[in-house]
Amino acid sequence: MRLVIAECSVDYMGRLTAHLPMAPRLILMKGDGSVSVHADDRAYKPLNWMSPPCTLRESTDPDTGNQVWTVTHNKSGEKLVLHIASVWQDSSHELGADPGLQKDGVEAHLQELLAEHIATLGPGYTLIRREYPTAIGPVDILCRDAEGHVVAVEIKRRGEIDGVEQLTRYLELLNRDPALHPVRGVFAAQEIKPQARVLAGDRGIDCVTLDYEELRGIEPDTPRLF
Repeated sequence: MRLVIAECSVDYMGRLTAHLPMAPRLILMKGDGSVSVHADDRAYKPLNWMSPPCTLRESTDPDTGNQVWTVTHNKSGEKLVLHIASVWQDSSHELGADPGLQKDGVEAHLQELLAEHIATLGPGYTLIRREYPTAIGPVDILCRDAEGHVVAVEIKRRGEIDGVEQLTRYLELLNRDPALHPVRGVFAAQEIKPQARVLAGDRGIDCVTLDYEELRGIEPDTPRLF
């Protein structure tokens, strides 16, 4: 990974055009080839970026003497052009293979408890397995409903749009397998944001609100299915 803090302007040229005037920014170049430009706000969201596959070419503007970095998407031909007035820091770091996201204790325990009490999702549900492997990662729980149809369950402590998107990708992949098709989805969380609930409904995914204490047996087991 290469991290550059520089005073730069940025122009995006493609289906849309966008311009960022000269200002200090962080330029992040990852090992996957992606390039993103960040300000000191907006949390993790970049001001502009180019997704891989893309190619970076460095040159010099003959009129200003500034460095010019041109990032070209290898398929679409769209460009991200950075004019660098000055570089304050330029460092590269080898991060190696990432071990992946580890679920926190509550989220992992929710998965374990729901697998043990799969009928929480509805009468007649049966467990196929936890952590069902796919080419893009494991599905938290794969089970069957009372009619024998396969159901993929994604479990989060806090249910947001990203979780729905993740489950959508799993469903697209699982439904290509004739041995499993049709597969429907259930998005289960202790709290589900309204935007995530709307997106799930639009994609035919059911939402289940889970109560951790109820699943542990402290109170009657009554999650709500919407």
